[in-house]
Amino acid sequence: MTEEKTYEEIAGTETAGALPGGASTAAEDVGGNMSLIHHLEELRKRLIYSLAAIGIGSCICYFFIDEIMHYLTLPAGKLYYMQPAEAFFTYLKVAVFGGFLLAIPIVFYHFWRFLLPALTVRERTTMTVVVPSSVVLFFTGLLFSFLFVLPAGIRFFLGFGTDELQPLFSIDKYMDFVIAFVLPFGVIFELPLVIVILAKLGFVTSAFLKKKRRIVIFMTFVIGAVISPTPDVFSQSMIAVPMILLYEVSLFIVKYILRK
Repeated sequence: MTEEKTYEEIAGTETAGALPGGASTAAEDVGGNMSLIHHLEELRKRLIYSLAAIGIGSCICYFFIDEIMHYLTLPAGKLYYMQPAEAFFTYLKVAVFGGFLLAIPIVFYHFWRFLLPALTVRERTTMTVVVPSSVVLFFTGLLFSFLFVLPAGIRFFLGFGTDELQPLFSIDKYMDFVIAFVLPFGVIFELPLVIVILAKLGFVTSAFLKKKRRIVIFMTFVIGAVISPTPDVFSQSMIAVPMILLYEVSLFIVKYILRK
């Protein structure tokens, strides 16, 4: 009795099984040839690898936690903790979050490897561009937010201090604010990639994007109000304005580079 093929073996048969004239490949039929148990086993393996990567990344971040905390707390200055274990658990939270960021390329890789057998040659080529681009854009958004938007936000909130009202930031609340403020920018910076993919597929054109510009501007402020860590207009604008700029960049790419 022959053993069932692995994901990699099935993926490797795609090129060999491809026929001229648009015939279907082995990878296109993999869903019907592989058992549900095999799919679940492969998914479990990929999840274990991803969680292991996050765990290793968290350990690395905790080893350098003092340096990480130094840079994270620069915009606010001196912080305080109000409960005995607050600083320790905040350090753990930051280490796990940092480990997740370090492991994102590995997580994306295993996600791509899980989908690989079901993709055609053309889809694989597209994914080899989309996956790295999405990772680069995600980290670009995080870096942009941390270097430019977060310091401006902290200065804005510190500006409400007076002689009678002094800011006293808790380390736990401050880190919650930083994570909630920075993380959305990683997702927001994926907007050009999404629009370019839609344009390549023929779902949107530059004329369509121009026509929907006013609606997009309105929706960016709605999204900013939903995902902003605080209800003030400043935080919402700090999220909405980059989204508008990215939308305009996407429009430029679709019109002048893709010429659609």
